[in-house]
Amino acid sequence: MNAYEIVMKSREKGRPTAMQYIEKIVEGFIELHGDRRFADDAAVIGGVGFIEGKPVTVIGIEKGTDTKAKIEHNFGCAHPEGYRKAMRLMKEAEKFHRPVLCLVDTSGAYCGIGAEERGQSEAIANSIMEMIRLRTPTLSIIIGEGGSGGALGLSAADEVWITETATYSVISPEGCASILWKDSGKVAQACESLKLTANDLLALRAVEKVLPELQFSDEFFVGLKAEIAQFFAQKRGVAPDRLIEERYERFRKF
Repeated sequence: MNAYEIVMKSREKGRPTAMQYIEKIVEGFIELHGDRRFADDAAVIGGVGFIEGKPVTVIGIEKGTDTKAKIEHNFGCAHPEGYRKAMRLMKEAEKFHRPVLCLVDTSGAYCGIGAEERGQSEAIANSIMEMIRLRTPTLSIIIGEGGSGGALGLSAADEVWITETATYSVISPEGCASILWKDSGKVAQACESLKLTANDLLALRAVEKVLPELQFSDEFFVGLKAEIAQFFAQKRGVAPDRLIEERYERFRKF
């Protein structure tokens, strides 16, 4: 597939959402709500559970599966309170020495007037800062669209993985075509130029691993669960100061 076809695939109806990933790989998941400041943002789901018997905090950007659910979850476009909820759960995870797993699938953070009034850019910036200096292992997986700062707000992790037909980009191809060429007809050209496919990102070292999707079969989720458990087992033995230093160096290389 070319880059444009992969972008369409990353947005495809029926693709597993964050909640479906959680149902498949996290045992005993308990969702926690609210940012303790304004509201509970349904675009960001988070809570605690177990992966292969070990406790973990899971945070995901949820798009919803049908029209009703998509509206309820704001099509996966988080408000500031969504990122502040995520930060609250990350700090709780740090306190109780739980690793943090983030599942990212968003076209971008919500850009409405209310979100801007409540400090959207500040919330995303704080989320990035808090993730980078979190004293517990972190892993982010791009499971669909990884759009702009909305995705980066939950992707400042020890490692970033991506499924093979997901994307991760500084801007949507439509936005890029509109800004650079003032021509929405050049979306396919923008897709190629942005280097947003899994293989491009791996070559650029913006991600550490590309996950074969295996048509999102049970085999895929069983294998993913084992890989996540192995990753966190390796990271549990690393001193917190070392985790922060390695995470900082990862992003400084960019």
